[in-house]
Amino acid sequence: MYIETVPNRGSPPAILLREARREGKKVVKRTLANLSKWPAARVESFRLLLRGEPLIPAQEMLRIERSLPHGHVELILEAIRRLKLDTTIASQRCRERDLVLAMIVERLIRPRSKLASTRHWSDTTLGDTLGVNGADVDEVYAALDWLLARQERIEKKLAARHLSEGGLVLYDVSSSFYTGTTCPLARYGHDRDGRKGLPIIVYGVMTDIEGRPVAVQVYPGNTGDPTTVPDQADKLRGRFGLDRIVLVGDRGMLTQTQIEKLKTQPGLGWISALRSPAIRGLVDQGHLQLSLFDTQNLAEIRSPDFPGERLMACFNPLLAEQRRRKRQELLAATEKELNRIAAGAARRRGKPLSADQIGVRVGRVIGRYKMAKHFEWTIEPGAFRWSRREESIRREAELDGIYIVRTSEPAERLSTADAVRGYKSLAQVERAFRCLKGLDLRVRPIFHRSEDHVRGHIFLCMLAYYVEWHLRRAWAELLFEDEALPTARRQRDPVAPARPSLSALVKKRGRQTPRPVHSFDSPTPEELPVHSFDSLLAHLATRTRNTCRPHTSPDGPTFDQAADPTPAQTRARQLLEMYPVN
Repeated sequence: MYIETVPNRGSPPAILLREARREGKKVVKRTLANLSKWPAARVESFRLLLRGEPLIPAQEMLRIERSLPHGHVELILEAIRRLKLDTTIASQRCRERDLVLAMIVERLIRPRSKLASTRHWSDTTLGDTLGVNGADVDEVYAALDWLLARQERIEKKLAARHLSEGGLVLYDVSSSFYTGTTCPLARYGHDRDGRKGLPIIVYGVMTDIEGRPVAVQVYPGNTGDPTTVPDQADKLRGRFGLDRIVLVGDRGMLTQTQIEKLKTQPGLGWISALRSPAIRGLVDQGHLQLSLFDTQNLAEIRSPDFPGERLMACFNPLLAEQRRRKRQELLAATEKELNRIAAGAARRRGKPLSADQIGVRVGRVIGRYKMAKHFEWTIEPGAFRWSRREESIRREAELDGIYIVRTSEPAERLSTADAVRGYKSLAQVERAFRCLKGLDLRVRPIFHRSEDHVRGHIFLCMLAYYVEWHLRRAWAELLFEDEALPTARRQRDPVAPARPSLSALVKKRGRQTPRPVHSFDSPTPEELPVHSFDSLLAHLATRTRNTCRPHTSPDGPTFDQAADPTPAQTRARQLLEMYPVN
Protein backbone atom coordinates (compact mmCIF):
# COMPACT_ATOMS: atom_id res chain seq x y z
CA MET A 1 0.00 0.00 0.00
CA TYR A 2 1.04 3.52 -0.67
CA ILE A 3 -0.33 7.06 -0.80
CA GLU A 4 -0.53 8.80 -4.16
CA THR A 5 -1.38 12.41 -5.00
CA VAL A 6 -3.45 12.54 -8.19
CA PRO A 7 -4.01 15.81 -10.12
CA ASN A 8 -7.66 16.83 -10.31
CA ARG A 9 -8.54 19.32 -13.04
CA GLY A 10 -10.21 22.41 -11.60
CA SER A 11 -10.00 21.09 -8.02
CA PRO A 12 -7.32 20.42 -5.39
CA PRO A 13 -5.35 17.23 -6.05
CA ALA A 14 -6.81 14.01 -4.66
CA ILE A 15 -4.87 12.09 -2.03
CA LEU A 16 -5.59 8.38 -2.46
CA LEU A 17 -4.61 5.28 -0.53
CA ARG A 18 -3.83 2.63 -3.13
CA GLU A 19 -2.70 -0.95 -3.44
CA ALA A 20 -0.64 -2.29 -6.35
CA ARG A 21 -0.02 -5.89 -7.44
CA ARG A 22 1.42 -7.53 -10.50
CA GLU A 23 -0.74 -9.80 -12.67
CA GLY A 24 1.43 -11.26 -15.35
CA LYS A 25 3.12 -8.40 -17.12
CA LYS A 26 0.66 -5.80 -15.85
CA VAL A 27 0.62 -3.75 -12.65
CA VAL A 28 -2.90 -3.51 -11.32
CA LYS A 29 -3.74 -0.58 -9.01
CA ARG A 30 -6.74 -0.44 -6.73
CA THR A 31 -7.91 2.58 -4.73
CA LEU A 32 -8.66 1.66 -1.11
CA ALA A 33 -9.59 5.06 0.33
CA ASN A 34 -9.76 8.76 -0.44
CA LEU A 35 -7.71 10.68 2.13
CA SER A 36 -8.21 14.12 0.59
CA LYS A 37 -10.09 15.43 3.62
CA TRP A 38 -7.41 14.36 6.08
CA PRO A 39 -5.17 17.03 7.61
CA ALA A 40 -1.76 17.19 6.00
CA ALA A 41 0.00 16.17 9.22
CA ARG A 42 -2.12 13.00 9.50
CA VAL A 43 -1.45 12.10 5.87
CA GLU A 44 2.29 12.51 6.38
CA SER A 45 2.23 10.37 9.52
CA PHE A 46 0.33 7.64 7.65
CA ARG A 47 2.86 7.86 4.80
CA LEU A 48 5.74 7.29 7.25
CA LEU A 49 3.88 4.34 8.79
CA LEU A 50 3.43 2.70 5.40
CA ARG A 51 7.17 3.10 4.75
CA GLY A 52 7.94 1.29 7.98
CA GLU A 53 9.60 4.29 9.58
CA PRO A 54 9.12 4.73 13.35
CA LEU A 55 6.57 7.29 14.48
CA ILE A 56 7.93 9.71 17.10
CA PRO A 57 5.69 12.12 19.04
CA ALA A 58 6.34 15.71 18.03
CA GLN A 59 7.57 16.63 21.48
CA GLU A 60 10.20 13.88 21.30
CA MET A 61 11.60 14.60 17.85
CA LEU A 62 14.15 17.02 19.27
CA ARG A 63 15.98 16.98 22.56
CA ILE A 64 16.86 20.41 23.98
CA GLU A 65 20.25 19.98 25.59
CA ARG A 66 20.61 23.55 26.86
CA SER A 67 18.58 26.75 26.92
CA LEU A 68 20.25 30.13 27.46
CA PRO A 69 18.76 33.65 27.85
CA HIS A 70 19.33 35.35 24.53
CA GLY A 71 16.89 38.16 23.65
CA HIS A 72 18.39 40.90 25.82
CA VAL A 73 21.95 40.09 24.72
CA GLU A 74 20.93 40.07 21.06
CA LEU A 75 19.24 43.49 21.14
CA ILE A 76 21.90 45.22 23.26
CA LEU A 77 24.64 44.02 20.92
CA GLU A 78 22.51 45.15 17.98
CA ALA A 79 22.21 48.59 19.59
CA ILE A 80 25.98 48.76 20.11
CA ARG A 81 26.49 47.87 16.45
CA ARG A 82 23.98 50.47 15.25
CA LEU A 83 25.54 53.13 17.48
CA LYS A 84 28.98 52.14 16.11
CA LEU A 85 30.25 52.00 19.67
CA ASP A 86 32.24 48.87 18.87
CA THR A 87 34.20 50.62 16.10
CA THR A 88 34.49 53.73 18.26
CA ILE A 89 36.30 51.65 20.87
CA ALA A 90 38.51 49.95 18.27
CA SER A 91 38.20 49.95 14.49
CA GLN A 92 39.16 46.27 14.19
CA ARG A 93 37.79 43.39 16.17
CA CYS A 94 40.21 41.98 18.72
CA ARG A 95 40.15 40.01 21.95
CA GLU A 96 40.34 43.13 24.12
CA ARG A 97 37.42 44.79 22.31
CA ASP A 98 35.27 41.67 22.69
CA LEU A 99 36.00 41.56 26.43
CA VAL A 100 35.18 45.27 26.82
CA LEU A 101 31.90 44.87 24.93
CA ALA A 102 31.04 41.87 27.09
CA MET A 103 31.64 43.97 30.22
CA ILE A 104 29.47 46.79 28.85
CA VAL A 105 26.58 44.40 28.11
CA GLU A 106 27.01 42.74 31.49
CA ARG A 107 26.67 46.05 33.31
CA LEU A 108 23.34 46.55 31.56
CA ILE A 109 21.84 43.11 32.07
CA ARG A 110 23.25 42.19 35.48
CA PRO A 111 25.96 44.43 36.98
CA ARG A 112 28.41 42.62 39.24
CA SER A 113 32.11 42.23 39.95
CA LYS A 114 34.50 41.42 37.13
CA LEU A 115 35.07 37.89 38.43
CA ALA A 116 31.35 37.20 38.72
CA SER A 117 30.86 38.60 35.23
CA THR A 118 33.17 36.00 33.71
CA ARG A 119 31.10 33.30 35.42
CA HIS A 120 27.82 34.73 34.16
CA TRP A 121 28.87 35.08 30.50
CA SER A 122 28.47 31.34 29.98
CA ASP A 123 24.97 31.46 31.53
CA THR A 124 23.71 33.63 28.65
CA THR A 125 24.51 33.68 24.94
CA LEU A 126 26.86 36.62 25.53
CA GLY A 127 29.91 34.42 25.99
CA ASP A 128 29.34 32.42 22.79
CA THR A 129 28.37 35.46 20.71
CA LEU A 130 31.52 37.42 21.56
CA GLY A 131 33.75 34.39 22.03
CA VAL A 132 34.69 35.27 25.61
CA ASN A 133 33.63 32.07 27.35
CA GLY A 134 36.48 30.82 29.46
CA ALA A 135 38.05 34.25 29.94
CA ASP A 136 39.68 34.63 33.35
CA VAL A 137 39.67 37.69 35.55
CA ASP A 138 43.27 38.57 34.66
CA GLU A 139 42.26 38.90 31.00
CA VAL A 140 39.34 41.10 32.04
CA TYR A 141 41.57 43.47 34.01
CA ALA A 142 44.06 43.58 31.14
CA ALA A 143 41.18 44.56 28.82
CA LEU A 144 40.15 47.24 31.34
CA ASP A 145 43.68 48.67 31.24
CA TRP A 146 43.54 48.53 27.43
CA LEU A 147 40.26 50.47 27.49
CA LEU A 148 41.64 53.12 29.84
CA ALA A 149 44.61 53.69 27.51
CA ARG A 150 42.12 54.44 24.72
CA GLN A 151 39.84 56.70 26.80
CA GLU A 152 41.03 59.99 25.30
CA ARG A 153 40.58 58.74 21.73
CA ILE A 154 37.13 57.32 22.46
CA GLU A 155 35.96 60.51 24.17
CA LYS A 156 37.29 62.59 21.28
CA LYS A 157 35.22 60.51 18.83
CA LEU A 158 32.09 60.83 20.99
CA ALA A 159 32.61 64.59 21.31
CA ALA A 160 33.03 64.95 17.54
CA ARG A 161 29.75 63.06 17.10
CA HIS A 162 27.64 64.88 19.70
CA LEU A 163 29.21 68.28 20.46
CA SER A 164 29.27 71.17 18.03
CA GLU A 165 30.75 74.65 17.79
CA GLY A 166 28.70 77.13 19.82
CA GLY A 167 26.67 74.36 21.45
CA LEU A 168 25.89 73.80 25.13
CA VAL A 169 27.81 71.27 27.23
CA LEU A 170 26.45 70.01 30.56
CA TYR A 171 28.83 69.16 33.39
CA ASP A 172 28.32 67.98 36.95
CA VAL A 173 30.18 66.07 39.65
CA SER A 174 29.18 63.24 41.94
CA SER A 175 30.91 60.74 44.21
CA SER A 176 30.69 57.10 45.27
CA PHE A 177 31.90 55.44 48.40
CA TYR A 178 34.91 53.12 48.23
CA THR A 179 35.19 49.79 50.01
CA GLY A 180 38.81 49.26 50.93
CA THR A 181 41.96 51.18 51.79
CA THR A 182 44.39 50.48 48.95
CA CYS A 183 43.34 52.90 46.18
CA PRO A 184 45.10 56.30 46.36
CA LEU A 185 42.00 57.96 44.87
CA ALA A 186 39.92 57.01 47.90
CA ARG A 187 39.89 59.99 50.28
CA TYR A 188 37.47 61.35 52.84
CA GLY A 189 35.34 64.15 51.46
CA HIS A 190 31.78 65.29 50.80
CA ASP A 191 29.90 61.98 50.45
CA ARG A 192 26.72 62.24 48.37
CA ASP A 193 25.77 58.60 49.04
CA GLY A 194 25.08 59.09 52.74
CA ARG A 195 27.52 56.34 53.76
CA LYS A 196 29.36 57.80 56.72
CA GLY A 197 32.81 56.59 57.69
CA LEU A 198 33.89 55.45 54.21
CA PRO A 199 36.29 57.17 51.81
CA ILE A 200 34.91 58.32 48.47
CA ILE A 201 35.96 58.79 44.87
CA VAL A 202 34.83 61.86 42.92
CA TYR A 203 34.04 61.85 39.21
CA GLY A 204 32.69 64.44 36.80
CA VAL A 205 30.52 63.60 33.80
CA MET A 206 30.25 65.74 30.68
CA THR A 207 27.23 65.38 28.38
CA ASP A 208 25.64 67.12 25.43
CA ILE A 209 22.49 69.22 25.92
CA GLU A 210 20.28 66.09 25.73
CA GLY A 211 22.19 64.31 28.50
CA ARG A 212 24.12 61.94 26.22
CA PRO A 213 27.49 61.25 27.95
CA VAL A 214 30.69 62.03 26.06
CA ALA A 215 33.41 62.12 28.75
CA VAL A 216 34.13 61.31 32.39
CA GLN A 217 37.03 62.19 34.66
CA VAL A 218 37.91 60.71 38.04
CA TYR A 219 39.37 62.69 40.97
CA PRO A 220 40.53 61.93 44.51
CA GLY A 221 37.72 61.94 47.07
CA ASN A 222 38.85 65.17 48.75
CA THR A 223 38.56 67.20 45.51
CA GLY A 224 36.14 70.12 45.63
CA ASP A 225 33.60 70.35 42.83
CA PRO A 226 34.66 73.82 41.57
CA THR A 227 38.31 72.81 41.25
CA THR A 228 37.40 70.29 38.51
CA VAL A 229 36.11 73.01 36.16
CA PRO A 230 39.50 74.11 34.68
CA ASP A 231 40.19 70.53 33.58
CA GLN A 232 36.90 70.44 31.68
CA ALA A 233 37.60 73.78 30.02
CA ASP A 234 41.00 72.51 28.88
CA LYS A 235 39.41 69.29 27.63
CA LEU A 236 36.82 71.17 25.55
CA ARG A 237 39.33 73.55 24.01
CA GLY A 238 42.37 71.33 23.77
CA ARG A 239 41.43 67.69 23.32
CA PHE A 240 38.06 68.19 21.60
CA GLY A 241 39.24 71.15 19.50
CA LEU A 242 36.13 73.29 20.08
CA ASP A 243 36.77 77.01 19.67
CA ARG A 244 33.32 78.15 20.72
CA ILE A 245 31.39 76.31 23.46
CA VAL A 246 29.06 77.10 26.38
CA LEU A 247 29.65 75.21 29.63
CA VAL A 248 26.59 74.67 31.83
CA GLY A 249 27.14 73.99 35.55
CA ASP A 250 25.21 74.47 38.76
CA ARG A 251 25.89 77.33 41.18
CA GLY A 252 27.97 75.08 43.43
CA MET A 253 30.18 74.14 40.48
CA LEU A 254 30.61 77.43 38.64
CA THR A 255 31.43 79.64 41.59
CA GLN A 256 32.42 83.28 41.15
CA THR A 257 36.08 82.28 41.34
CA GLN A 258 35.71 79.72 38.54
CA ILE A 259 33.65 82.13 36.44
CA GLU A 260 36.42 84.72 36.66
CA LYS A 261 38.84 82.08 35.34
CA LEU A 262 36.48 81.15 32.50
CA LYS A 263 36.22 84.80 31.48
CA THR A 264 39.94 84.77 30.65
CA GLN A 265 39.42 82.08 27.99
CA PRO A 266 38.05 83.55 24.75
CA GLY A 267 35.29 81.59 23.07
CA LEU A 268 34.29 79.78 26.26
CA GLY A 269 30.87 80.85 27.56
CA TRP A 270 28.98 79.62 30.57
CA ILE A 271 25.54 79.31 32.17
CA SER A 272 25.05 79.01 35.92
CA ALA A 273 22.85 80.44 38.68
CA LEU A 274 23.12 82.85 41.61
CA ARG A 275 23.14 81.80 45.24
CA SER A 276 20.47 83.05 47.65
CA PRO A 277 22.66 85.80 49.26
CA ALA A 278 23.33 87.27 45.81
CA ILE A 279 19.60 87.23 44.99
CA ARG A 280 18.85 88.97 48.30
CA GLY A 281 21.43 91.60 47.42
CA LEU A 282 19.72 92.29 44.09
CA VAL A 283 16.37 92.72 45.86
CA ASP A 284 17.78 95.01 48.55
CA GLN A 285 19.56 97.17 45.95
CA GLY A 286 16.40 97.47 43.86
CA HIS A 287 17.78 95.71 40.79
CA LEU A 288 15.16 92.97 41.18
CA GLN A 289 11.59 94.15 41.81
CA LEU A 290 9.47 91.35 43.24
CA SER A 291 6.41 92.98 41.66
CA LEU A 292 7.76 91.83 38.29
CA PHE A 293 6.35 88.38 39.04
CA ASP A 294 2.79 89.64 39.48
CA THR A 295 2.21 89.28 35.73
CA GLN A 296 5.08 87.12 34.44
CA ASN A 297 7.34 84.31 35.56
CA LEU A 298 10.49 85.27 33.62
CA ALA A 299 12.28 88.62 33.31
CA GLU A 300 15.78 89.59 32.24
CA ILE A 301 17.53 92.12 34.46
CA ARG A 302 20.94 93.82 34.74
CA SER A 303 23.13 94.68 37.69
CA PRO A 304 26.45 96.54 37.98
CA ASP A 305 27.54 93.83 40.41
CA PHE A 306 27.61 91.38 37.47
CA PRO A 307 29.16 93.33 34.57
CA GLY A 308 28.96 91.73 31.14
CA GLU A 309 26.40 89.17 32.33
CA ARG A 310 22.74 88.60 31.59
CA LEU A 311 20.53 87.72 34.55
CA MET A 312 17.27 85.81 34.00
CA ALA A 313 14.99 86.08 37.05
CA CYS A 314 12.49 83.22 37.26
CA PHE A 315 9.52 82.53 39.53
CA ASN A 316 8.02 79.05 39.89
CA PRO A 317 4.90 78.98 42.13
CA LEU A 318 5.14 75.21 42.62
CA LEU A 319 8.73 75.56 43.81
CA ALA A 320 7.64 78.40 46.11
CA GLU A 321 5.02 76.18 47.72
CA GLN A 322 7.50 73.32 48.14
CA ARG A 323 10.05 75.57 49.84
CA ARG A 324 7.38 77.12 52.11
CA ARG A 325 6.13 73.71 53.18
CA LYS A 326 9.63 72.34 53.75
CA ARG A 327 10.63 75.37 55.82
CA GLN A 328 7.54 75.03 58.01
CA GLU A 329 8.25 71.35 58.55
CA LEU A 330 11.87 72.01 59.48
CA LEU A 331 10.90 74.85 61.81
CA ALA A 332 8.32 72.64 63.52
CA ALA A 333 10.79 69.76 63.90
CA THR A 334 13.45 72.12 65.31
CA GLU A 335 11.02 73.68 67.78
CA LYS A 336 9.93 70.25 68.99
CA GLU A 337 13.50 69.27 69.79
CA LEU A 338 14.33 72.66 71.35
CA ASN A 339 11.25 72.39 73.59
CA ARG A 340 12.41 68.97 74.66
CA ILE A 341 15.83 70.34 75.59
CA ALA A 342 14.30 73.28 77.47
CA ALA A 343 11.92 70.98 79.38
CA GLY A 344 14.73 68.58 80.25
CA ALA A 345 16.90 71.38 81.59
CA ALA A 346 14.04 72.82 83.65
CA ARG A 347 13.02 69.58 85.36
CA ARG A 348 16.54 68.52 86.20
CA ARG A 349 16.85 67.91 89.94
CA GLY A 350 20.07 67.94 91.85
CA LYS A 351 23.01 69.15 89.82
CA PRO A 352 21.69 71.28 86.92
CA LEU A 353 22.92 70.87 83.38
CA SER A 354 25.84 73.13 82.60
CA ALA A 355 25.66 75.67 79.78
CA ASP A 356 28.14 73.58 77.81
CA GLN A 357 26.02 70.44 78.12
CA ILE A 358 22.93 72.29 76.96
CA GLY A 359 24.90 73.91 74.14
CA VAL A 360 26.05 70.52 72.84
CA ARG A 361 22.44 69.27 72.67
CA VAL A 362 21.27 72.44 70.95
CA GLY A 363 24.10 72.19 68.45
CA ARG A 364 23.04 68.67 67.48
CA VAL A 365 19.49 69.82 66.77
CA ILE A 366 20.55 72.90 64.84
CA GLY A 367 23.07 70.87 62.82
CA ARG A 368 20.46 68.29 61.91
CA TYR A 369 17.77 70.66 60.61
CA LYS A 370 19.98 73.58 59.43
CA MET A 371 17.65 76.20 60.95
CA ALA A 372 20.10 78.16 63.10
CA LYS A 373 19.56 81.36 61.10
CA HIS A 374 15.87 81.42 62.07
CA PHE A 375 16.30 81.06 65.86
CA GLU A 376 17.92 82.92 68.70
CA TRP A 377 18.47 81.48 72.18
CA THR A 378 19.90 82.03 75.59
CA ILE A 379 21.78 79.31 77.46
CA GLU A 380 22.46 79.45 81.19
CA PRO A 381 23.31 76.74 83.69
CA GLY A 382 20.08 74.77 84.17
CA ALA A 383 18.05 77.01 81.80
CA PHE A 384 17.46 77.28 78.07
CA ARG A 385 15.21 79.79 76.29
CA TRP A 386 14.70 80.31 72.58
CA SER A 387 12.51 82.20 70.12
CA ARG A 388 11.99 82.51 66.39
CA ARG A 389 13.58 85.23 64.27
CA GLU A 390 10.42 86.21 62.48
CA GLU A 391 12.11 88.87 60.34
CA SER A 392 14.67 86.33 59.09
CA ILE A 393 11.88 83.90 58.21
CA ARG A 394 9.91 86.63 56.42
CA ARG A 395 12.89 87.75 54.34
CA GLU A 396 13.67 84.19 53.28
CA ALA A 397 10.00 83.56 52.41
CA GLU A 398 10.07 86.56 50.07
CA LEU A 399 12.46 84.68 47.80
CA ASP A 400 10.55 81.40 47.75
CA GLY A 401 10.28 80.09 44.19
CA ILE A 402 12.72 82.68 42.82
CA TYR A 403 15.96 81.68 41.13
CA ILE A 404 18.24 83.62 38.80
CA VAL A 405 20.12 82.11 35.89
CA ARG A 406 23.27 83.94 34.82
CA THR A 407 25.12 83.65 31.52
CA SER A 408 27.90 85.26 29.56
CA GLU A 409 26.16 84.63 26.22
CA PRO A 410 24.69 87.61 24.35
CA ALA A 411 21.01 87.63 23.40
CA GLU A 412 21.72 87.19 19.68
CA ARG A 413 23.33 83.82 20.37
CA LEU A 414 21.14 82.63 23.25
CA SER A 415 17.62 83.81 24.02
CA THR A 416 16.36 84.37 27.55
CA ALA A 417 14.15 81.29 27.42
CA ASP A 418 16.89 79.09 25.96
CA ALA A 419 19.33 80.17 28.67
CA VAL A 420 16.88 79.00 31.34
CA ARG A 421 16.20 75.77 29.43
CA GLY A 422 19.94 75.19 29.18
CA TYR A 423 20.42 75.53 32.92
CA LYS A 424 17.46 73.27 33.71
CA SER A 425 18.92 70.67 31.35
CA LEU A 426 21.38 69.83 34.13
CA ALA A 427 18.63 67.48 35.29
CA GLN A 428 19.79 65.19 32.46
CA VAL A 429 23.21 64.84 34.11
CA GLU A 430 21.53 64.13 37.44
CA ARG A 431 19.61 61.35 35.73
CA ALA A 432 22.90 59.93 34.47
CA PHE A 433 24.19 59.81 38.05
CA ARG A 434 20.99 58.08 39.20
CA CYS A 435 21.46 55.40 36.55
CA LEU A 436 25.17 55.05 37.23
CA LYS A 437 24.71 54.69 40.99
CA GLY A 438 21.28 53.05 41.04
CA LEU A 439 20.06 49.58 40.09
CA ASP A 440 20.78 50.06 36.38
CA LEU A 441 24.58 50.09 36.24
CA ARG A 442 25.78 50.07 39.85
CA VAL A 443 29.07 51.89 39.65
CA ARG A 444 29.29 51.12 43.36
CA PRO A 445 30.46 49.36 45.43
CA ILE A 446 33.94 49.92 44.05
CA PHE A 447 36.29 47.09 45.02
CA HIS A 448 39.17 47.77 42.59
CA ARG A 449 42.47 48.30 44.29
CA SER A 450 44.54 50.26 41.79
CA GLU A 451 43.94 53.80 40.56
CA ASP A 452 43.91 52.73 36.90
CA HIS A 453 41.35 50.00 37.51
CA VAL A 454 39.04 52.45 39.28
CA ARG A 455 39.35 54.94 36.41
CA GLY A 456 38.76 52.18 33.87
CA HIS A 457 35.75 50.87 35.79
CA ILE A 458 34.05 54.27 35.89
CA PHE A 459 34.79 54.90 32.21
CA LEU A 460 33.28 51.49 31.42
CA CYS A 461 30.14 52.43 33.37
CA MET A 462 29.91 55.67 31.38
CA LEU A 463 30.02 53.72 28.10
CA ALA A 464 27.31 51.40 29.41
CA TYR A 465 25.16 54.42 30.23
CA TYR A 466 25.78 55.73 26.71
CA VAL A 467 24.11 52.56 25.40
CA GLU A 468 21.34 52.74 28.00
CA TRP A 469 20.59 56.37 27.12
CA HIS A 470 19.93 55.39 23.51
CA LEU A 471 17.98 52.27 24.45
CA ARG A 472 15.68 54.32 26.69
CA ARG A 473 15.01 56.69 23.79
CA ALA A 474 14.43 53.83 21.35
CA TRP A 475 12.15 51.86 23.71
CA ALA A 476 10.32 54.87 25.17
CA GLU A 477 7.00 53.51 23.85
CA LEU A 478 7.39 50.35 25.99
CA LEU A 479 8.76 52.13 29.08
CA PHE A 480 7.30 54.45 31.67
CA GLU A 481 8.89 57.29 29.73
CA ASP A 482 7.33 60.41 28.27
CA GLU A 483 7.93 59.97 24.54
CA ALA A 484 7.04 63.60 23.84
CA LEU A 485 9.47 65.01 26.42
CA PRO A 486 12.54 65.60 24.19
CA THR A 487 10.48 67.69 21.77
CA ALA A 488 8.30 69.33 24.41
CA ARG A 489 11.35 70.40 26.43
CA ARG A 490 12.41 72.70 23.59
CA GLN A 491 8.94 74.22 23.16
CA ARG A 492 7.29 74.55 26.55
CA ASP A 493 7.49 77.41 29.03
CA PRO A 494 11.03 77.24 30.47
CA VAL A 495 9.94 78.25 33.99
CA ALA A 496 6.48 76.70 34.48
CA PRO A 497 6.30 73.28 36.16
CA ALA A 498 6.69 70.45 33.66
CA ARG A 499 3.53 68.54 32.81
CA PRO A 500 3.43 65.01 31.38
CA SER A 501 2.02 64.44 27.91
CA LEU A 502 -1.29 62.68 27.33
CA SER A 503 0.44 59.47 26.22
CA ALA A 504 2.51 59.42 29.42
CA LEU A 505 -0.64 59.83 31.53
CA VAL A 506 -2.37 57.01 29.65
CA LYS A 507 0.61 54.68 30.17
CA LYS A 508 0.82 55.54 33.85
CA ARG A 509 -2.91 55.00 34.39
CA GLY A 510 -3.42 51.81 32.40
CA ARG A 511 0.09 50.29 32.51
CA GLN A 512 -0.41 49.53 28.80
CA THR A 513 0.90 51.12 25.62
CA PRO A 514 -1.53 53.89 24.69
CA ARG A 515 -1.84 53.13 20.99
CA PRO A 516 -2.22 49.94 18.93
CA VAL A 517 0.96 48.08 18.13
CA HIS A 518 1.33 45.69 15.17
CA SER A 519 3.66 42.71 15.28
CA PHE A 520 5.30 41.24 12.23
CA ASP A 521 3.29 38.03 12.47
CA SER A 522 -0.14 39.41 13.26
CA PRO A 523 -1.93 42.43 11.85
CA THR A 524 -4.22 42.53 14.87
CA PRO A 525 -3.69 45.66 16.98
CA GLU A 526 -2.90 44.90 20.60
CA GLU A 527 -1.86 46.79 23.69
CA LEU A 528 1.41 45.79 25.29
CA PRO A 529 2.41 46.00 28.97
CA VAL A 530 4.55 48.98 29.94
CA HIS A 531 7.83 48.18 31.69
CA SER A 532 10.61 49.74 33.65
CA PHE A 533 13.97 49.49 31.89
CA ASP A 534 15.03 46.65 34.17
CA SER A 535 11.82 44.63 33.75
CA LEU A 536 11.90 45.07 29.96
CA LEU A 537 15.41 43.59 29.84
CA ALA A 538 14.20 40.74 32.03
CA HIS A 539 11.33 40.10 29.61
CA LEU A 540 13.66 40.19 26.61
CA ALA A 541 15.84 37.61 28.37
CA THR A 542 12.97 35.10 28.32
CA ARG A 543 13.56 34.65 24.58
CA THR A 544 16.05 31.82 24.75
CA ARG A 545 18.44 30.18 22.31
CA ASN A 546 18.14 26.42 22.53
CA THR A 547 20.79 23.85 21.65
CA CYS A 548 18.88 20.96 20.02
CA ARG A 549 19.75 17.43 18.94
CA PRO A 550 17.56 15.23 16.69
CA HIS A 551 16.10 12.23 18.49
CA THR A 552 17.05 9.98 15.62
CA SER A 553 20.73 10.98 15.81
CA PRO A 554 21.82 10.76 19.45
CA ASP A 555 25.46 11.01 18.41
CA GLY A 556 24.92 13.45 15.56
CA PRO A 557 25.55 17.19 15.41
CA THR A 558 23.52 19.73 17.37
CA PHE A 559 22.02 22.98 16.11
CA ASP A 560 20.82 26.20 17.73
CA GLN A 561 17.24 27.39 17.51
CA ALA A 562 15.94 30.67 19.02
CA ALA A 563 12.47 30.75 20.55
CA ASP A 564 9.76 32.68 18.73
CA PRO A 565 9.56 36.27 20.08
CA THR A 566 6.58 37.54 22.02
CA PRO A 567 4.71 40.61 20.70
CA ALA A 568 6.62 42.83 23.16
CA GLN A 569 9.96 41.36 22.10
CA THR A 570 9.06 41.84 18.45
CA ARG A 571 8.08 45.45 19.10
CA ALA A 572 11.34 46.10 20.96
CA ARG A 573 13.28 44.96 17.88
CA GLN A 574 11.08 47.07 15.59
CA LEU A 575 11.63 50.18 17.71
CA LEU A 576 15.39 49.60 17.75
CA GLU A 577 15.48 49.25 13.97
CA MET A 578 13.42 52.46 13.55
CA TYR A 579 15.52 54.46 16.03
CA PRO A 580 17.42 57.27 14.28
CA VAL A 581 21.09 56.95 15.18
CA ASN A 582 22.88 60.29 15.42
